[in-house]
Amino acid sequence: MTHPRQPLYAPRGAVATSHPLAVAAGLAVLRRGGNAVDAALATASTLTVVQPPSNDIGGDLFAIVWDGRRLHGLNASGRSPAGLTRDLVLAATGGRGVEPADALGGAQAVGPAMPARGWLPVTVPGVPAGWRDLHERFGSLPFADLFADAIGYAEQGHPVSTTTAAAWSRAVAGHAGLTGPEYAEFGRVFAAGGRAPRAGERWRNPDAARTLRLIADSRAEEFYRGRIAAALIDHAARTGGLITAADLETHASVWVDPVSVRYRDHEVWELPPNGQGLAALLALGILNGFDPADESRWLHRQIEAVKLGFADAHAHVADPDLAPVPSGLLTPEHLARRRATVSDAAADPVTDAPERGGTVYLCTADESGMMVSLIQSTYLAFGSHVVLPGYGFALQNRGLGFRLDVNHPNVVGPAKRPYHTIIPGFLARQGSPVGPFGVMGGHMQPQGHVQLVSGTVDAGLDPQAALDVPRWYWHAGRSLLVEEQLIAGPGGAARLADLRDRGHQVTVAPDPTVFGYGQAIWRRDDGGYVVGSEPRVDGGAGGF
Repeated sequence: MTHPRQPLYAPRGAVATSHPLAVAAGLAVLRRGGNAVDAALATASTLTVVQPPSNDIGGDLFAIVWDGRRLHGLNASGRSPAGLTRDLVLAATGGRGVEPADALGGAQAVGPAMPARGWLPVTVPGVPAGWRDLHERFGSLPFADLFADAIGYAEQGHPVSTTTAAAWSRAVAGHAGLTGPEYAEFGRVFAAGGRAPRAGERWRNPDAARTLRLIADSRAEEFYRGRIAAALIDHAARTGGLITAADLETHASVWVDPVSVRYRDHEVWELPPNGQGLAALLALGILNGFDPADESRWLHRQIEAVKLGFADAHAHVADPDLAPVPSGLLTPEHLARRRATVSDAAADPVTDAPERGGTVYLCTADESGMMVSLIQSTYLAFGSHVVLPGYGFALQNRGLGFRLDVNHPNVVGPAKRPYHTIIPGFLARQGSPVGPFGVMGGHMQPQGHVQLVSGTVDAGLDPQAALDVPRWYWHAGRSLLVEEQLIAGPGGAARLADLRDRGHQVTVAPDPTVFGYGQAIWRRDDGGYVVGSEPRVDGGAGGF
């Protein structure tokens, strides 16, 4: 971060995401006359091939689309199998579930949790249907044409990027302890020779190419009712899975209205539950009553507002069809009550932080003004580590987001959507669109949204400069991870001393990926776009 990237200015259209080859795929579609949704789908499908530890065909998807007049939200997350019950999970795990890991330091076990790997946390994949549904409403080019780059990289191979290779290697090391027939295919597809591909090494996945072609040619029908579905049902039946034909056939995405909170003279838009966008909106709504010019307390107040946002989100976010969030959480009255609880000392709220996730975020914009904010994920690294034989993709483990507490609205059960960490964002100013943004990374996502929005609105930074700002990450308790640049340089020592005096337990994070991967595209008043892309990892932005 000594030499931050410069923002990209694009007169007609732009794409930003975490892998350069996926950026190129989306940009090629824009140049062929496709719109922002077409470009988003080309980018998203390519990401499943070039960044498989973070996302795959067997994952979920959420999106916000500005169509030139209004915002549309798509919840393309899947439900648990109809056969999944709390009693079954407890019986399969010896009656107590699995104690959650202290993944990042400072996280405290809060009781038994869902297992992270295997069939029990597998929910119905929503990605293929999400791609189809976005295209059905907004696409302009033929659906099948949008998969050309993804299929090409899967069939012919691509050199693995540096950050992806590192994540892949960690995941393969973790996979070594997993036994059982449901895990056998993982090694053949993702760990040939017993290891992950190295940075720059060419990797092929011809089975995934076959799957993508079937999805492209059938508009995802093969995934939910055809050959892929039949193979998935058979594999589950033979190796202990619960997914049935009825689970796949009844899957459906849901179009939803995004929700917002006012922040200064802007509006920040997120999707409603079952995602955790509510946490970001609550935190920003609380911060809206504080003055960022009060520098001695501003950083502390951001952290405390995030804690309160998470406390409310973790208490209430579940499948909205079965457990709607109480009305009034984003009202000025509730936000004022929460704001009044922020003191000058670090608090220790009761909350349950999810584990870090494996996710990709992308945003696109076209010449007509259409803009897309899209996020997709299998969760953790390679999700459940259950790979469908002959089809080359891993199934997500989003069921890990369920609770085992029978009194919690997010308790595990049949045909339910779990708490989701992945959230696309969108920024507007006095009703006019500014643009799409996101910072992926499990529990980091809402706090990444808060930091990016504050940098943009409070500090007046362009999207690249806002992404360059040193970040902090709160996981649980009073533990706080920071980038070294935040407490180094001019004013850094005083900032560190102030945080510690207030009771924050500050540690410099050794791994920059803790702070998430962000992207943003802002619309310029004089035409065109200015684009920022995460400087800490692979990825970038392209425009024309």
